[in-house]
Amino acid sequence: MHAPVARISTITRHSRASRFPRLGRLAAAASALLALAASPAVRAQELVVGIFGGSFAEDSRTCHISEFEKKTGAKVALKLGSSSQFAAAIRATGGKSDFDVVYIDNSLAVQLKNEKLLDAIDRSKLSNAADISPRAFDKDGAYVVFMTGGTVIVYDTKQVKTPPTSWNDLFKPEWAGKVAIGDISGTSGLQLLLAINRMKGGTLDNLDPGFAAIKPLAKQSVTLYTQADQIVSLFERGEIAMAAWYPDRAGSAIDKGLPLAVSYPKEGAVGILPALVTPKGGKQPALALKYIDEVLSRTGQACFAEKKYAGPVNLKVTLSDKAARIVPNGPSFDAMWFPDPEVVARNVPEWTKRWQREVAR
Repeated sequence: MHAPVARISTITRHSRASRFPRLGRLAAAASALLALAASPAVRAQELVVGIFGGSFAEDSRTCHISEFEKKTGAKVALKLGSSSQFAAAIRATGGKSDFDVVYIDNSLAVQLKNEKLLDAIDRSKLSNAADISPRAFDKDGAYVVFMTGGTVIVYDTKQVKTPPTSWNDLFKPEWAGKVAIGDISGTSGLQLLLAINRMKGGTLDNLDPGFAAIKPLAKQSVTLYTQADQIVSLFERGEIAMAAWYPDRAGSAIDKGLPLAVSYPKEGAVGILPALVTPKGGKQPALALKYIDEVLSRTGQACFAEKKYAGPVNLKVTLSDKAARIVPNGPSFDAMWFPDPEVVARNVPEWTKRWQREVAR
């Protein structure tokens, strides 16, 4: 396609340039522009981001991606999935990742760090680092937590007249067949198992009480969901009255008109610390840091807190009253339990095998 353009330009210059010098110069300039436009060097750079789907991806595009693309001229290509799916994909490529940035639960980020599949995030390259809670950064620089969330109880206010206050409320006979819980492959499923185990007297070294208790709950659950937004349609159709779910997803559903409310169990909701990582082998390491910096910016964090109901890690963000009712903060945050991610990472493979044997249907 380039050669004919060059020949036409040459013919134009030689046949007409002497009579119409200005026309000749314009033709030459047009030819140069065509060649430049075709050059790979000026094509928009593409950043491949592994991200959670549904409303999470939608609000990320609004709060972070659009601004990042405007500032850098790059384009973001989203690949949707769950933390466990992303971890499997990063392992499968063995240090030659197709992703530049990945959103992932911090316990799985720890696993990948230990397997040496992540590049360190250079904090000195992040202009917003000084505004971020120091606890958000992994001690080895392998990941940065970009929000706080939790596994909580979300309920339909039309069906549930007395708000649940305990994880035990999921087991009440009147809600048999009207509850949904997550599979262990998702964060909420794993965290509900850990919460029930803790409530029943177990520890991270002994999950026997948790497995014994969750088996009957799983049997009467409408589904063991694997993707967070599966719950939305179940609430829409009135098929469930309660779910062990996420406050950020619930907030988005409430904004769309669903009659839902969030309850932080008195035993303590389980805290979630979703993180951003840069897998080894990513093709755009410098651009990846710019993307992470945008996610951590004050405006990006404030936007995501209000739209996605994500607890901000940027210390300069102030929540609205509306967001504060849903986002973990103050007493609800202080009562949260954050399981040791190193211990969780070490034991998840065995817990998953046991779940498949004893709980999954």
